Amino acid sequence: MGKKTKKDEMNEEIKVEKETSNEVEDEIKEEEKEPSAEEKLKAELENQKDLYLRLRAEYDNYRKRTQNEKLSIYDDATAHAVSQILPIADSITMALSSLGDDVPKEFLKGIELIAQQLKTSFEKLSITEFGEVGDEFNPEIHNAVSTIEDENFKENTVCAVYQKGFMLKDKVVRHAMVQVANV
Repeated sequence: MGKKTKKDEMNEEIKVEKETSNEVEDEIKEEEKEPSAEEKLKAELENQKDLYLRLRAEYDNYRKRTQNEKLSIYDDATAHAVSQILPIADSITMALSSLGDDVPKEFLKGIELIAQQLKTSFEKLSITEFGEVGDEFNPEIHNAVSTIEDENFKENTVCAVYQKGFMLKDKVVRHAMVQVANV
């Protein structure tokens, strides 16, 4: 039995290959086994963390959205209230411009005081007045009620203001009624 034949050598190689194959199969079977309890808990923890982070982000978005809606509602209510007061402001302005010299000074001073108080209240509410002669016509904030051919003004320039416009921050409360030069 001293010499091995080629057949014996081949049989040995086949045995080694089978053993190696069996070892690989055993390793694959071990990997396919169910994860351990620790691995299950880690996976569940990661899942819960993900759900928590998503819920937290969703709540943060909800909080920001409702805060913006509250501010918008406040601005809309302020704009509505101011639009109801604007006819009074117009009347005071017309009264000041139409008073003659024969009006008692106390009466004139009272109307000027009321006009100043109204202006101060508008400033506190972030209401700004616009619409001056010489402004460039902007259809988003001006309401052109007429046009005129006048060489003293550039094209699309406000040449007369019939009614001032008012804005709350960047929202138009009332458009300015103007006459536009169209050379």
